[in-house]
Amino acid sequence: MKKMLTLFTGLFLLSGCSAIISEDEGTSSESGNGSLTTEESSMNPAVEAVAEDLAVPWSIQRDDDVFYLSERGGTVAKITDGEKERQSVSLEKELLLGFVLAPDFSDSQTAIAYYTYEDNSDIMNRIVELKLVGDDWQETRVLLDEIPSGTHHHGGRLAIGPDDLLYATTGDASEPEIAQDRNSLGGKILRMNLDGTIPEDNPIEDSYVYSYGHRNAQGLVWDEAGKMYSSEHGASRNDEINVIEAGKNYGWPTIEGNETQTGMESPLFTSGNNTTWAPSGMDYRDETLYVAALRGNAVLEFDLESNTLSEMLTEYGRIRDIYIEDETMYFVTNNRDGRGSPQQNDDKLYRLPLD
Repeated sequence: MKKMLTLFTGLFLLSGCSAIISEDEGTSSESGNGSLTTEESSMNPAVEAVAEDLAVPWSIQRDDDVFYLSERGGTVAKITDGEKERQSVSLEKELLLGFVLAPDFSDSQTAIAYYTYEDNSDIMNRIVELKLVGDDWQETRVLLDEIPSGTHHHGGRLAIGPDDLLYATTGDASEPEIAQDRNSLGGKILRMNLDGTIPEDNPIEDSYVYSYGHRNAQGLVWDEAGKMYSSEHGASRNDEINVIEAGKNYGWPTIEGNETQTGMESPLFTSGNNTTWAPSGMDYRDETLYVAALRGNAVLEFDLESNTLSEMLTEYGRIRDIYIEDETMYFVTNNRDGRGSPQQNDDKLYRLPLD
């Protein structure tokens, strides 16, 4: 099933951005992955660069044969037949975090964005509607505001589900206890109508909260049966891949990784105590989850039938997002985000045929 919408998160627009936004990827460089069976892939894929010299791309969007890649500097790279054109983004506030094309983009020229801003001494996130006017994306409507934020743990992934509703991940804003507070929007996966209203069938009445107990979820995708999966950063280790169900509690900060407690959900996969993946964007194809890994420097391939993990594309450095269309995988690198080792003409959008 093709991923409908994704979001980028990052540092944008202001020269002093690091005071507001910071990555959260853990510190371990050791190998090992908890309870999983690891299979080192000997695959040597025929990978083709579609676009080069990108400015730290964060998400992959596509409308027909045109790609729209969000970039950390506050621009969108429009890629047509390998040719790159940069579009600006104008916001009411200061610091852009996310951008996704609306499902009817071809007709409406609208998008949905998630961004962080500073208002006096408060740092918050909001979800807004944007409209493309010429080569400039302009904020037209606020869908949800005052989502907790801070210097770390912003969440920020957006996706349209099979129910045609908008889902958004939010981080705990470095205040772990709010992830367990169902009255807070922090540390959650939120669900809303595309006009920003609360769906009547949400699991908590009059609340955007769809699931809670999340530390910093960064990826969302569904399989062909409608089962929802997310990727989540652990506290330096214990990164997680979760099956998300309405109203469930995913444990943070009470439990993480392989820990269990009654009334809380344990992950489908975890990196365990010895490894940091720093998982980001993800997609699904043929009983397999493909997850971009930043600190893991790979695409992680989770086989849902055999319960095994393989690493692929390990020679490309930090990978931020993945998009699968039919028999082809597209992925973007983030080697110029200050934590990687840039290769020639980084960062890039790549294409890989899947067998």
